[in-house]
Amino acid sequence: MGGVTTPPIRGRTASAPGLAEELRISIARLSRRLRTLRPHAAADGGPSPLSLTQFAALAAIERHGSMTPRELADHEKVQPPSMTRVIAYLEERGLVARRPHPTDGRQVVLNATEDGSALLADERRRKEAWLAKRLGELTEGEREILRRAAPIIDKLSRS
Repeated sequence: MGGVTTPPIRGRTASAPGLAEELRISIARLSRRLRTLRPHAAADGGPSPLSLTQFAALAAIERHGSMTPRELADHEKVQPPSMTRVIAYLEERGLVARRPHPTDGRQVVLNATEDGSALLADERRRKEAWLAKRLGELTEGEREILRRAAPIIDKLSRS
């Protein structure tokens, strides 16, 4: 593979504020597009799809292995009463389960159930398939730029 040529930086993206604007717009547009791939209400009268907040909470629980309701609320930056409603819905749907905290009998920990993990895996597969198709339409050089940028974008998302 030859060297990757990076497109020249022109205009507004040459400055940090201009780059911030371009990234904000592009990332928001990509995020909106990925959200459109979420399942819509079930035609057979089954349960409605999860809200973005419910989906994010379930994903956080799965990613961390287990969390207390308070840890989950803090992680998702929502008030505990709001998270209590989210947890209740996820539990009602059979997507999360409560179990006693291993060291503090006053608390519980939340874990994703097999159904919860399967729902997350299905949504991830759908989004990654769409994104892989779009990436396949790019040149190898463009994909290499994105490979290099991915850890940097991740770093920005965690700050």
